[in-house]
Amino acid sequence: MNETADKQSHAREQSRHAGLRDGAFYAAVQGGGENYLSAFALLLHATPFQIGLLSALPQLVGTWAQLFSVKVLNRVRHRKTIILAGACSQTLFWLPLLALPLLFPAHGAWILIACAMTYFAMGHFIVPAWNSLITGLLEPNERGAYFARRAKIMAITNFSALCLAGLILQSVQTLDIPWPWAGFALIFLLAAAARAGSTLALTHIDESTASATREAEVHLLDFLRHERSVNFKRFLWFSGLMHVCVLIAGPYFVIYMIRDLHFTYLEYGTWLAAGVLGQFLTLKPWGLISDRYGNKKLMVVTGLAVPVLPMLYLLSTDLPFLVLVNFLGGVVWAGLALGLQNYVFDAVHAEDRAKGVAVWHTINALGWFIGAMMGGWLATVAPADLRWAGLNLHLASNLPVVFFLSGLLRLMVSVTLLRTFGETRAVETISHRQLLVELPLVKPINRAFGKRERGGEA
Repeated sequence: MNETADKQSHAREQSRHAGLRDGAFYAAVQGGGENYLSAFALLLHATPFQIGLLSALPQLVGTWAQLFSVKVLNRVRHRKTIILAGACSQTLFWLPLLALPLLFPAHGAWILIACAMTYFAMGHFIVPAWNSLITGLLEPNERGAYFARRAKIMAITNFSALCLAGLILQSVQTLDIPWPWAGFALIFLLAAAARAGSTLALTHIDESTASATREAEVHLLDFLRHERSVNFKRFLWFSGLMHVCVLIAGPYFVIYMIRDLHFTYLEYGTWLAAGVLGQFLTLKPWGLISDRYGNKKLMVVTGLAVPVLPMLYLLSTDLPFLVLVNFLGGVVWAGLALGLQNYVFDAVHAEDRAKGVAVWHTINALGWFIGAMMGGWLATVAPADLRWAGLNLHLASNLPVVFFLSGLLRLMVSVTLLRTFGETRAVETISHRQLLVELPLVKPINRAFGKRERGGEA
């Protein structure tokens, strides 16, 4: 009996490690491939409207794929089969995603949008089954630490892939190679290879070691009327509207950096990498706060910090300053993303978890689409010169004004909606003042100064 239990425990541990390896490989896909799709679109002479669509439509279509995936999961029951099907499809689809826009350059941007929609739909098809499977391998009080560890590994790989891809693109640009798309061809093929590695890692997850879950045969609208879903519904309002506000700015940073500030691919990659570095350095402490004090506390702190970030782009166009801002953005978003994700796991029953994740992603995608379209419209009407109270501010373009409005709306959402829902599991209580001392970057600085003061007194 003990031997069987030991084997089961060992198999579960191996499956968790496989989940970490999958995360590492997929982070390389994100950092070296997906993060440069907008830059590839600019090479294809995409307009700001098309850049907005490239960001918004794949996410919107992807959530429909998630809802379809939940229905398939109700029939198939084998979560690993669904996961591997989607991962293999994504691996193979990098080739048409690269080749088709180049074969028909007159419509390259539109073809890229269509290919990206298909590619991300394949990825989203996996999400409900993957979340259901991986959480079945974890105890509730260890999810924060595990997902923080996984996200930290992903941040390291994402950072490395971002830097490598930026160097490749910069080298092609510097060497004046007659095919400007050659750098993108190389990094996208490397992304396909990384997705193949991710797929291989997923084959080593033993589904029999995960807690069995039978997705309830409940319509999604009925699910939202669930007895435990009052907090969840209010949380969905916060998450969805926050995504509206964030995506007013999100898709247009690449245009601001490359078109308006004339940054090189390497400089743009450095800016991207700074955000990933911020995540990497703070994911573990965010995860500890999530497990110990709850995800609501995490969302309160980060939800009130995230509005400030886009407003800072009004202050300077210097690369070091913008890199610092995006580093701080990585710190804040690491906590907010972890809190949002883990709150979904806590707020719904195990048998509804895949459905809950699908609904959450659907709401986020709707917000993503609305926000990106609003940002595209604002980019056509916002002024590039600001005059107020005798102060004249001439900007590199009107996009920093769009970023500022995004921050203002984020603040309104956080102030009005964070108070409407509460923590859904038993956690330690902590005051807001004490929590500030526990925050990533703050705690080590506080410790350092505390030691210095004690040393001086001694």
